[in-house]
Amino acid sequence: MTDRGSAALRQSRDCLQIGPSSMRWTGSELVIDIDEVSSLPLISRMRGQITLKPSGITDVELPLTEDGAHVWRPFAPTARINVALEAKGWNWSGHGYFDANFGTRPLESDFKTWNWARYPTRTGATCYYDAVRLDGSRLATATAFTPGGAATSVAGPPLTPFKRTLWALRRETRADAGTTPRQIKPMLDAPFYSRSVVETQIDGEVVQGVHEALDLVRYRSPLLKPMLAVRVPRRSGWTF
Repeated sequence: MTDRGSAALRQSRDCLQIGPSSMRWTGSELVIDIDEVSSLPLISRMRGQITLKPSGITDVELPLTEDGAHVWRPFAPTARINVALEAKGWNWSGHGYFDANFGTRPLESDFKTWNWARYPTRTGATCYYDAVRLDGSRLATATAFTPGGAATSVAGPPLTPFKRTLWALRRETRADAGTTPRQIKPMLDAPFYSRSVVETQIDGEVVQGVHEALDLVRYRSPLLKPMLAVRVPRRSGWTF
């Protein structure tokens, strides 16, 4: 992630370009070109291309608050992905997905915590969104997607806690009664955010997928927010 000024933005119907990096839709594939320099503590070049080919596009939008100020949009819950970065060990192909969140207010204005997960299954993929809002209300959704993109609300298994992160961030996801989820691979571990590959059991099927946990009470801390300025480089003077 790199913060850039408005002069670094170009946008058209099928392409979004921010600085030297871009994503474009070809009609059947999302092609992402990356040309960035990472931040401290390990400054290095990240360059290459990621290609995502959805098996289906959804028309689903999930409001995360009653007034629709926050929306989750699962564009392609099931897809094939090809990663070709100019770094050893960063070239692979497999299953993937593409989604996004939109909002008109900061997340910390409306949420305390959330846990999100996407698990590929024998019949497509299932996504779970579980959140606690600042007013104490809860969001608890389970959506099953077919490879073609059709969506169905389903009754998910119980929300089950599992091992905390290295920053002691509390995590939970759905799992059949009597089973406990477990982390298979760490992806990002921060004081307020965790992303990892998690294995769990759902309706008798053992699945592995991407899980994220977010603590927005921690994020609001005036001690933590300045850390983002260190981790996210800024290139305010970049122009085409």
